[in-house]
Amino acid sequence: MKLHQSKRAPNPRRVRWFMAEKGIEDIEIVEVDILGGDHRQPGYLGMAGLPHVPALELADGTGITESIAICRYLEHLYPEPSMFGTTPLETAIIEMWTRRAEMMVATPLMLAVRHGHPALAALEKQVPEIADAQRATAERGLTVVDQRLGQSAFIAADRISMADIVAFTAIDFARMVKFRPAEELHHVARWMDAMRTRPAASAGI
Repeated sequence: MKLHQSKRAPNPRRVRWFMAEKGIEDIEIVEVDILGGDHRQPGYLGMAGLPHVPALELADGTGITESIAICRYLEHLYPEPSMFGTTPLETAIIEMWTRRAEMMVATPLMLAVRHGHPALAALEKQVPEIADAQRATAERGLTVVDQRLGQSAFIAADRISMADIVAFTAIDFARMVKFRPAEELHHVARWMDAMRTRPAASAGI
């Protein structure tokens, strides 16, 4: 298998972090130059279907895009340690918080960066109002995460799960536009410190 990724993008880092937590080392990493347009070339589009990274290319040429889908596939191949849950209830809770992390934190912050960082103007027409609105959405989402982290060491379980990876990689990516969680979110601060110290935190950087 090959993982096509770009270190400039946050979603590939999710997969690299996930792989590092599981100790997956037998997947070839292929760097894609987004600013150079590699992801829009016919060969890449023929495999991935869309100009998106990351993409997992299987031995038969099948391409899987969307970071969560890739990680779910790898979870079946490398089940330990579980990142998506081991019981029906735990799986549902992790799914719930992963979706919340995606919708309330990750997607807004990615949009804030895409519309707020000058270097990304080469990829799309930027709208500053979108950056401001999405930044505010993420700030509201993080208050929900902070409440949850007041009850649990990690977002969805008593151990790291996909929800934590989705949320943290987005927050870290948003440093590009000088985003930082509000100082009063003490539980988020504690959790971020714990995430930064994990060996897998350096994966994909």
